[in-house]
Amino acid sequence: MKNTSFNTIDFLKKAVDEVYYFRDHFFETHEISEASAKTDDVKEKQNICLHVFKEKEKDGEKEDKAVFLYLKGRLLNLDGDFNLEAEGLLSRAVKLNPTLVEAWNELGESYWKKGDWVTAKTCFEGALQHKKNKVSLRCLSMVLRQMPSSHPEESLANVELGLAKGKEAVSLDTTDGLSWSILGNAYFSHFFLVSQNPKTLKQAMTAYAQAEKDVVSRTTPELHYNKGIALKYEEEFRAALDCFAQAQALDPTWEGPKAQETVLIKYLADIVNLIELKGKLKAKKVSSMIESILPKHLGPYGGGEYKSPSGVAVNLKHVDFSQLEDGLNKENVILGKVICSVHTEESVPFTFCMIDQTGHCIAVTLYNLSPGKGVIIGDSVAIAEPFFTKIDLKHQNQAYTFQLVRVESPLVLVINGKKASRELQAGVQMSTFTKTD
Repeated sequence: MKNTSFNTIDFLKKAVDEVYYFRDHFFETHEISEASAKTDDVKEKQNICLHVFKEKEKDGEKEDKAVFLYLKGRLLNLDGDFNLEAEGLLSRAVKLNPTLVEAWNELGESYWKKGDWVTAKTCFEGALQHKKNKVSLRCLSMVLRQMPSSHPEESLANVELGLAKGKEAVSLDTTDGLSWSILGNAYFSHFFLVSQNPKTLKQAMTAYAQAEKDVVSRTTPELHYNKGIALKYEEEFRAALDCFAQAQALDPTWEGPKAQETVLIKYLADIVNLIELKGKLKAKKVSSMIESILPKHLGPYGGGEYKSPSGVAVNLKHVDFSQLEDGLNKENVILGKVICSVHTEESVPFTFCMIDQTGHCIAVTLYNLSPGKGVIIGDSVAIAEPFFTKIDLKHQNQAYTFQLVRVESPLVLVINGKKASRELQAGVQMSTFTKTD
């Protein structure tokens, strides 16, 4: 870090940029097996650079005190933890030069790390008043989803606005993977809070795929973690486990990905076990349930007309579970008895197992269910046009094989011969992890 032809401020800016570049491009020069050393290596670079700032303090402040304070604050703001000194330096920088957009953004990030969403939002909005830029927009997208709100309507409005800001950030630079990653998170939040359309989840996956094209964002563990969460809800369990493994490899000190892997594996194992044991019910009880499955439990789906999500009225054909084909089973309806629910640490989806008149068992995942609602053992459940998947994966030498029906809304169910009421349907609040983005 020798001062050549640069003036002091340019020299210090280059020095700070080099530290950030080392952090962001670490895996271009290091093997992933060296990930555990990254934090210490980055810290060492940061400390060397801080020593240079100490040497150049008088010259830097004399040349441009506001920018000098901003650069030092940015250097101290390097990792994911809140730094009180960085906040102080950045606050002084924006007071000296209120038009310094980069300092406003850095200060906003400092408040965000502190958990002060309201002040962080003010900083990013302040930066945008001076200049439209992708950093302010994507950070605002992130903060809006975390803003405290006194009414559900306000929370929904923030999610909508957060998605809009995320799109705007991407539009300013379609090659920026960090913006794509945050847009993916915005779509994911929108899927659970606002939209009942699974296409929104697909849009999140598309954004994450774009983020992976960027060398910087694809080596952030948060991207793979959040993508893994989205894949889990897409019920792409093998791919979700791979993402959690990648996130863990990129940051071995972070316990989040391992915890997600553990929860998912237990969930899959419980489904397999409960299906094999037919809900742990006694054989006599199972036989009694099968005998009590009657055509009348199809309710309005038995010979009546069903209006599909596309608005087309169709006659439904009752089929056994074994007759289901991969994907959407159009114009078909299945009927069975609930033999158990699958308890998980997460409320989404509500998962239960059913048995049909042939004794065939499947798992059912039900989304957008009101808290505290669901079906209970012994309920007769008919599902119109079921979406069917065969789950077959191996993880750490353990096989997980079962059949699954995904239900996007409880409104397509007939429970004990009656159409499910609208009170069963509700949006669910979800949050993605934003460790450093």
